[in-house]
Amino acid sequence: MSHHHHHHHGPDLTDPNQGPAPRRRLIVALGITASIFLAEVIGAWWSGSLALLADAGHMLVDSSGLVIALVAANLMRRPRTDTHTWGYARAEVLAAAMQAGMLLFITAIVVVEAVKRFISPTEVAGETMLWFGVIGLVGNAISLMVLASSRRANLNMRAAFLEVANDALGSLAVIVAAALTWMSGWQQWDVIASLLIAAMMGPRALVLLRDAGAILMETVPAGLDLEQVRSHILSQPYVEDVHDLHVSTIATSVVQMTAHVTVSQQCFDDGKVAHVLHQIQDCVAEHFPISIEHSTIQIDTARHRDHEHLRH
Repeated sequence: MSHHHHHHHGPDLTDPNQGPAPRRRLIVALGITASIFLAEVIGAWWSGSLALLADAGHMLVDSSGLVIALVAANLMRRPRTDTHTWGYARAEVLAAAMQAGMLLFITAIVVVEAVKRFISPTEVAGETMLWFGVIGLVGNAISLMVLASSRRANLNMRAAFLEVANDALGSLAVIVAAALTWMSGWQQWDVIASLLIAAMMGPRALVLLRDAGAILMETVPAGLDLEQVRSHILSQPYVEDVHDLHVSTIATSVVQMTAHVTVSQQCFDDGKVAHVLHQIQDCVAEHFPISIEHSTIQIDTARHRDHEHLRH
């Protein structure tokens, strides 16, 4: 027996974070990022700067990431079907994982090239490098302002915002290295800046990969103690046991729970089964820091529990 109430069965398209506004912001940010990429490729060729080339590579990855994010934002709006019972809500998670993989790849390339240039320094035009770094920083600042209001909407938008934020830091590193190279004439400032850009990309990619992987592996959401959930369910009247308890994240702000709850025979005799279901679902939806609004609960008797073939 199961019961459900006040559940949301898909993204709320009246929510400004799920509607067209975030997608429009992604399109604007994509246009700016792609333009900066082209400018930095030209600047890297003109000045011979590895840092500009690294930042341009970062921009290329981020442009691809924004395309993925845009596709994911559209997929997330599709309604659920009998074959996709959660719709395409997890498109945002797959998008974040793909972006993380691309960032790790470009980080490795930058590090390898930096090592080569430490061994065999290359002449860099500091003044040219400086101007293209400024262009990149201004463009990234505009993109950050465009994406800022939607950065907490979901993992997908968070990934896009973080990409642009790190791009801005990369452009700042280029500017500092260019100024130092221009003033001192020491060419290795460019290599140091490229390694700093790689150092910013790598950890961010790992965090994104960890977060996306935790959702895909159906890990209990961070901040939710499963033993506390179990204890609260056991504290309800008539409840004797809780087993096969699972809590996982479908997508941002969509957490589901399934559980088998063993109640006493008295619960059936008193006609309180529906009441117990209401109590448990209200408890998990309201009591914990993370609301579990999608809960499916099977009411068991002790006899049925012992008959099951599942390992509890």
